[in-house]
Amino acid sequence: MPSHRSTTSPALPPATAATGYRALLRNKEFSGLYIGFTLTAAASTLSGFALGTLVNHRTGSPFLTAVSMYGATFATVLGALTLMSVADGKRPRRTLLLLQLVSLVGVAAQAVPGLPIAARFALLLTLGFFQSLGTGTRLGLLAEVVPASAYAPARSLLNITSGGTVITGYAVGAVLLRHLGPYGVFAVAAALTALGAAVVAATVREHSIRLTRRPGLRRTWTANAELFAHPGRRTLLLNLWVPNGLIVGCEALFLSYDPGRAGTFLAAASAGMLLGDLTVGRLLTADRRRRLAFALRLLLAAPFLLFAVHPPVPVAAVAVFLAGIGFAATLPLQEQLLEQTPEAVRGQVQGVESAGRMTWQGIGAAIAGGLAQYVAPGTAIAVVAGVSVTVTLLCRPSRRTGPGVVQG
Repeated sequence: MPSHRSTTSPALPPATAATGYRALLRNKEFSGLYIGFTLTAAASTLSGFALGTLVNHRTGSPFLTAVSMYGATFATVLGALTLMSVADGKRPRRTLLLLQLVSLVGVAAQAVPGLPIAARFALLLTLGFFQSLGTGTRLGLLAEVVPASAYAPARSLLNITSGGTVITGYAVGAVLLRHLGPYGVFAVAAALTALGAAVVAATVREHSIRLTRRPGLRRTWTANAELFAHPGRRTLLLNLWVPNGLIVGCEALFLSYDPGRAGTFLAAASAGMLLGDLTVGRLLTADRRRRLAFALRLLLAAPFLLFAVHPPVPVAAVAVFLAGIGFAATLPLQEQLLEQTPEAVRGQVQGVESAGRMTWQGIGAAIAGGLAQYVAPGTAIAVVAGVSVTVTLLCRPSRRTGPGVVQG
């Protein structure tokens, strides 16, 4: 895979750029990507909440309601397998804007009263497909507009904002729903999507470093084949996807485990994730992050083993909080993935990583839910957590350094 360097210099010189959150936000292009991402995440949260409410009202089906709120994540893998190479096209800024405009049309269409449920689900899956391409394009641009030393703090800030946006979005969505109804919430989501596109258009320059060949299905498959043929990147993706997805499956059983305390556990998990991303991404050096990566991957799953003995609620909440910190293991792994990826396909590789992680979260929820049909929810949580620990131990990479070797 050839590597082509940018014809435009980054906003901050890599050798001297600061990596703190304030320094990142003073970078106009990063700030634009960050604000655009935040607005898009808010719009997606509001749209999913409105659609879930509408589907629940019309069908009364818990399954269809859940799929309407989270089903778009399953379409992301389709984007990763087909057209993710557009994330590394010659004009990534234009590509991102076009994809956001497609999302705008889709969200606005959901605001049409009387639209059949089948059509709404078709729109949902279509949006998930194009949003996965937008994620790859945005992450490819992120690697261009910030120096390598600032990549982990930048991803950390995006992760923190994403978590906070989802929590706030559901709270605000509930208020808007009472006053505007689902169609009004769709309209607000469309306005946020449009605003996000406008911010990107006003702040992000065009970066033309990319492929000399036209993106498409064949190019996507070729790059994906090279990605998975590389032992180091393959191990990184396995560690990014599987342990993470299985633990999301554990969290999906909170409601079955203790309906009255599920909110407490989910809040503890969110608080742990925020603290972990803040600490690991902002306060630790790159070397320190790498040295702690394996311990963080174990921390992600090990506390859930306590659920086998049904511990007191405070103990369980602390365990969930500690496990949430372990999600920060994604940051050093993503750093290493970026380092091992040629510049010409960084957007595609990061898009595949994101799509695979989201897909494995759905798979993890299905595995845990299926197991809980036959054993107690606490037992199912402990078993799935044990599998996550096992995968982490078996996939622990060599401590040798060098090309293609993952440090852990």
